[in-house]
Amino acid sequence: MSAYKVGYFVGSLSSTSINRVLSKALLKLAPSDLEFSEIRIDNLPLYSPDFDSDYPPEARALKDALAASDAVLFVTPEYNRSIPGALKNAIDWASRPWGQNSFDHMPAAVIGASIGQIGTAVAQQSLRGVLSFCNARQMTAPEAYIHFRPEVFAESGEISDAETTTFLQNFMTEFREHIQRVLTVLPRGAGQQASA
Repeated sequence: MSAYKVGYFVGSLSSTSINRVLSKALLKLAPSDLEFSEIRIDNLPLYSPDFDSDYPPEARALKDALAASDAVLFVTPEYNRSIPGALKNAIDWASRPWGQNSFDHMPAAVIGASIGQIGTAVAQQSLRGVLSFCNARQMTAPEAYIHFRPEVFAESGEISDAETTTFLQNFMTEFREHIQRVLTVLPRGAGQQASA
């Protein structure tokens, strides 16, 4: 069985990000044939169409990382009932210049954690709208709005609650199946966009 390469974004730039902790847990619980690489967003300048004819190195590296990925996973917090600016900026870079959208037909999943009860539900809906425009092939179920509790999630990514562990393991198994289904119909490389 060949492995699928999954690029993942952590939407928070915080050094104490609970979504980074969640990402560690997800990687531990994922099927063994998924290979993960984090895609950096903290080094990108603000996107402007002025760069479309000459992308800076950081933005080219972003697009190259996506081109090398079979699928993408978004692990995002919720800021002001939407997605963080740094994550939106990365998506803007990756989806441009016009006609070179790195997310086109790419299998994608969205998840997020919050200390609040709604667990990033509104941010995820905002992100899904953006990804729909970018023509990403989103996994629509199961939805995963994670209520983050420090007593359940260790910094290392270990989870002490069996129900949470099972839910997240099932989420990652479904994501793996989603990747396979999408790539069976729309293999990466056929129509995949090159970097700027």
